[in-house]
Amino acid sequence: MKMFALMIALIAAIQLSACNTFRGVGKDVEKGGEAIQKSTY
Repeated sequence: MKMFALMIALIAAIQLSACNTFRGVGKDVEKGGEAIQKSTY
């Protein structure tokens, strides 16, 4: 469980550092959420 939380935190940090606009943040968060959903199935 700790590994999963660490992975999510790492993905979030990478996604947030990669975008430079608020619109970009929304798209990155959406893609991150989709990736997490796909990994749970």
